Amino acid sequence: MHVAHLSLTDFRSYASVELGLEPGVTAFVGPNGQGKTNLVEAIGYVATHSSHRVAADAPLVRQGAARAIVRCAVQRDDRRALVELEINPGRANRARLNRSAVSRPRDVIGLLRTVLFAPEDLSLIKGDPAERRRFLDELLVSRTPRFAGVRADYDRVLKQRGALLRTASQARRGTRSGRRAEGDTGFAAAGAGDVLSTLEVWDAHLARHGAELLRARLELIDELRPLVAGAYASLAPTSAPATLAYRSTLSTGQDGAEDESPGERGSSDAQTLSTDLGKTLEERLRERLLEVRSAEIERGVTLVGPHRDDLVLGLGELPARGYASHGESWSFALALRLAAYDLLRADGGDPVLILDDVFAELDTQRRRRLAEIVAPAEQVLITAAVDDDVPAELAGARFDVAEGSVTRVR
Repeated sequence: MHVAHLSLTDFRSYASVELGLEPGVTAFVGPNGQGKTNLVEAIGYVATHSSHRVAADAPLVRQGAARAIVRCAVQRDDRRALVELEINPGRANRARLNRSAVSRPRDVIGLLRTVLFAPEDLSLIKGDPAERRRFLDELLVSRTPRFAGVRADYDRVLKQRGALLRTASQARRGTRSGRRAEGDTGFAAAGAGDVLSTLEVWDAHLARHGAELLRARLELIDELRPLVAGAYASLAPTSAPATLAYRSTLSTGQDGAEDESPGERGSSDAQTLSTDLGKTLEERLRERLLEVRSAEIERGVTLVGPHRDDLVLGLGELPARGYASHGESWSFALALRLAAYDLLRADGGDPVLILDDVFAELDTQRRRRLAEIVAPAEQVLITAAVDDDVPAELAGARFDVAEGSVTRVR
């Protein structure tokens, strides 16, 4: 699989650009701030419908423009597909496949698969649990595109349930503060019975979609574990071994607090927990929702579910977050991406590898080892500030990027 052509309209700094690409290694070289990353960000967006740099779509649209358009011709064996995404901040995005509209943008997910390495990957090790959940879920979707729908369904239920909890929380606080109309009997008068009845309906939806997402994450981690350990050992052979575990809000006493570092509470395998109790993940989720219902109404948020879980990264017996050195953190982040690449390749066909300003961050040993690993890929796209940042093992096509123009020089 490789990207044969990229076309941008009003994406980031580009009013318009047309770029033909080939299999093998391609490097985009130029000073910082000239638009190198914008090019590979657009390709990554086609694959995942998200940016590795920003959470919202608005920054992706060139200043003064109403929308951005990304077109990507994807070649796989003897078949070519033209994927077009129209990015509309504040409104629904649109997608076309081979110039025909599709009903939902997520219907084109999976036509292009990428693995992207970037300086932002350090947040996988040092950042909040949301970064690691995103890593797992994007890899799930890349391997099995239907999980885009599972995630969307779960997020929809979570939003609806959260709104209901906030209403219940406000009603309870109003009762406690004494701000109620004459004759009001408190939370019950505010419709507590109706709220609890409606919550039970949303509990069932949350448990069903959440269990499907949770089960897939656990299976994915089982596949990733040996691949991450092997990749990390090759990048940092003198370090303690890399480990993966899953911390779930299914464990009694855990409410998915986002401000705790991995390791501050014991890690748990939710699948083992449910099996030990003779119950399905869906049943356990529904039970836990009942157990924390009072706390959820008090706080007005959903405290149990995959949206509060964490992928726990360890080095030996210690959590990587807070204990890993800068070099170890980089090696762990690279190992996660390399493991993702191995899984996608095993599923059939090389994903496009994107290395966004990575080599400048690595020491000589890690730079050489990474170059050796990725060189055989069908297509490798690299951004670098100077030629010297691109290892000799990855010599290939080169484009100069400066002042909004992209020029091929070899």
